[in-house]
Amino acid sequence: MQACNSNVNPSISAAIGEGQNTLDTITGENSDFCSPTTDKLEKPVNAIVGEGSGPEAVSNDIGYRQQDGKAHFIQSNTVRTTIHDLPTEILSEVFLYCLPQCEYLFPASGLAPILLTTICRRWRQVAVGFPRLWCNLQLNIKKDDWQRRSPCYNTWLSRSRGCPLSLRLNCHTDWSELQPLLQPYLQQISSLRIEFFACDGPFIMENFHRLNTLTIRQSAFDCARVINRTLSKLPANLRSITLTDMMFNRERLNLCAGPTWAHLTHVKIAINGLDAFPRILRLCPSVTFLMITGMFHLTTTAELELAITHTNLHTLHIAGYLVFNPTDNFGLFNLVTLPNLREVKTDHIGTWPHEEFKAFLTRSKCPLEKLIFDDGVFSTHQQREEYATLFPSLKIITPKKDWRALFEYM
Repeated sequence: MQACNSNVNPSISAAIGEGQNTLDTITGENSDFCSPTTDKLEKPVNAIVGEGSGPEAVSNDIGYRQQDGKAHFIQSNTVRTTIHDLPTEILSEVFLYCLPQCEYLFPASGLAPILLTTICRRWRQVAVGFPRLWCNLQLNIKKDDWQRRSPCYNTWLSRSRGCPLSLRLNCHTDWSELQPLLQPYLQQISSLRIEFFACDGPFIMENFHRLNTLTIRQSAFDCARVINRTLSKLPANLRSITLTDMMFNRERLNLCAGPTWAHLTHVKIAINGLDAFPRILRLCPSVTFLMITGMFHLTTTAELELAITHTNLHTLHIAGYLVFNPTDNFGLFNLVTLPNLREVKTDHIGTWPHEEFKAFLTRSKCPLEKLIFDDGVFSTHQQREEYATLFPSLKIITPKKDWRALFEYM
């Protein structure tokens, strides 16, 4: 969930145009400022939020966005509207423009939304009372300073007031440290990204009943056992999962895949061996979007001997780890029939398996609409013309690289 910005109607966009002068009006010598943690009035602002992070930072930020958005001043006859006059609903929307342009926010006194609570009493009341400012958070879970971080995270999450949450967890310890904090908010978490740096036990998500999107990454530590146990018990409502930072062969998929995999619609995963591809399709009969990365070497398992027809897959993205493929017999398209496939995107798989792909298209009889050859895929103009003959309305996209033209005439 992207929580950094929001679509704003024209009347709200116009309100942003009040700009620097009106902000100076409310941050002058006669203004009241309150502490970010209490309602006590304090002066000056720099004593509260530090040098260079006071109202000037907010006014500069809004002025910048005002210029990019081409907003205009609001005028009613000869009286100009000031931010003091804006209804709470509009001021709240303006605050969304002040959020950092990042996927996950973190508590910092010099950045919104924390900074917005330090400007004046009214701004604090509006910011604290606007849940959409507090629905996105990055948490660093470490034993050494967890007691200090935990109250801050709890205050942030409590301000979301039941709205869907998008969280990133950087885990340097086990689930037991984090569980007491997240327990009151489990039914709000709709999007979750977990970075495993070190972990002593599985991250239990069975009670995350509202979780729709999950990303798991492994960083600088072998957490395979922990991750496998985490993946085996996923919440029933999960629909999208990203696992591109670790390799899954057929055996590992069998170990970690649970009942929830049957309901997944979007899957991004790194595989090791061609037999993992049909195994994923069997585990995920509802998947409509599949991106596979990794090593597509041939393996000798019974999985490869059983052809599979998958009727729900619409989009297939394939990305290899090696630029050059030693043969044009890729093997992957021999394993499946996809009658509803509409888009194929490939990169870094080397020589394009033209004959194999043509046989796949003939067998699948799919309504292919888009074929994308990205970097590291070597196809010829003649091959692409054959696809255009098979599918007159097919859109074929290739990167504009000089080496591709050279390759075609080698």
